[in-house]
Amino acid sequence: MQFMSPTDSVFLLGESREHPMHVGALQLFTPPEGAGREFIRELYDGMVTQTDFQPTFRKHPATLFGGIANLGWAFDNDIDVDYHLRRSALPSPGRVRDLLELTSRMHGTLLDRHRPLWEAHVIEGLSDGRFAVYIKIHHCLIDGISALKLTQRTLSEDPDDHEIRVPWTLKPLKPLKREKKEQSLLQTLTGAAGTVAGLAPSTWSLAKAALVEQQLTLPFNAPKTMFNVKIGGARRVAAQSWPLERVRKVKEAAGVTINDVVLGMCAGALRSYLVERNELPDAPLIAMVPVSLRSDSEADAGGNMVGAILCNLGTDAEDPAKRLEVISNSMHGNKEVFSSLPRLEALAMSALNIAPLGLSGVPGFVGSTRPPFNIVISNVPGPQQSMYWNGARLDGNYPLSIVLDGQALNITLANNGDNLDFGLVGCRRSVPHLQRLLGHIETALKDLERAVGA
Repeated sequence: MQFMSPTDSVFLLGESREHPMHVGALQLFTPPEGAGREFIRELYDGMVTQTDFQPTFRKHPATLFGGIANLGWAFDNDIDVDYHLRRSALPSPGRVRDLLELTSRMHGTLLDRHRPLWEAHVIEGLSDGRFAVYIKIHHCLIDGISALKLTQRTLSEDPDDHEIRVPWTLKPLKPLKREKKEQSLLQTLTGAAGTVAGLAPSTWSLAKAALVEQQLTLPFNAPKTMFNVKIGGARRVAAQSWPLERVRKVKEAAGVTINDVVLGMCAGALRSYLVERNELPDAPLIAMVPVSLRSDSEADAGGNMVGAILCNLGTDAEDPAKRLEVISNSMHGNKEVFSSLPRLEALAMSALNIAPLGLSGVPGFVGSTRPPFNIVISNVPGPQQSMYWNGARLDGNYPLSIVLDGQALNITLANNGDNLDFGLVGCRRSVPHLQRLLGHIETALKDLERAVGA
């Protein structure tokens, strides 16, 4: 048995039927030219033979002294691969909508704690001949960014590479001596929050000065919206890709960053969605945006320098160019302040921004106060060139994250070659017609293109 870290334990303790704590990804592939009808079956059969399971994919929570859970790990030496790896087919006519509906159901079910906490699903039956792979893994085992990097290692830039690689057999990359183990934003901030009580008064004085003098966007300034409610256990997911070139043209025309344009797309979509439901508040929505706080000289260094920055989305402005300006100014100003702080203070302030999420389980907290922010919008790195798996081209790589009480909608995206792949996850009860947000994102991008002359 191996004792688990406090952070890992938190993800297990915080899980319930209403709050599954796994991250996932939906990958969409086009079979190689000339692939026969048996291509997907043969691919699945090849995956089944991959049984050199790495420790991360063999462990599940142990029970100590007959009943104490979530303190240690047990490791299975005999993995039932037919349980963890599953093959499914979509009903006719095999639309992408059917794929997303199936993925929604799978993303809303809990992982079995008596088995290693992961599943992989090979899904066929799309009418255009493509197939999909959906993978989910518990956040206590691996964070979302690391999971995305792990799945990327199964891919190849060579379309003629027909070796079948699967995440559960990949050995960890040997880290450089100066590197530290990568963590997710939530893990990083959990650790930082643990040091908050021990910070010297001078540290708090510096943080307070930054908050007051620089007028950072602060938690609990966000308006109440239909997204900031108690959630149920069922999920909806939606996914779509946008050409990176379109986003880049808006960036260049407006003199902002790629992430600013992405936030502008999301802001416009959220505004339209809320207007259509007569739910748009007068005050602008606030997004929590994970960003790197590294300097250029630290670009290749290991470890973390990630901040939880709160961004004004400018949803009270009807003009898309004005919204983009508000977003760019908010991101630039907040990131500048965070970057000027010593590392410990920057992480402590990030922990301060995200800490209210830990109170969401307190009875009456959600709904009785203003939310710390309205939504998490995260842009994570992905492959910058076309990738292949056993010769099949990766058409879409959609990250699917976690929603919580008070945060019923999450938007995560990753770059994939020449595209940006958006994965949306929402509480099925609280965020109806989630797929309409995809249309609103496209409309928001068109509005930005017209507004800045891209």
